[in-house]
Amino acid sequence: MIVGVGIDVVDIERFETTVERTPGLRERLFVPGERELHVRSLAARFAAKEALAKALCTPGNLQWQDARVVTGEHGKPHFEIVGSVADRAAELGAVHLHLSLSHDGGIATAIVVAESA
Repeated sequence: MIVGVGIDVVDIERFETTVERTPGLRERLFVPGERELHVRSLAARFAAKEALAKALCTPGNLQWQDARVVTGEHGKPHFEIVGSVADRAAELGAVHLHLSLSHDGGIATAIVVAESA
């Protein structure tokens, strides 16, 4: 059963400007391994974390670094979650987090579906 759905879009140029202008933002938003990625990929990962917060019905209440976007087999992205994110997913009974990312035309997009067993 679906327990939540989230979607987010990020203007890549605006995101890049914000990251360049705000020292420490990469460290606050991303874990090592994510931080070194190209800005398009970072924008998509930021969108993924925002979409995840929406899917878990907790915008603003999660720690950014408690959700890591990992590229798996054949380039498929998925989350590794710990701490506040894992706790909230458990509260909702969300045992599967489905993630889709895209970036094109200056926009990064992410969709997350949280599913129970």
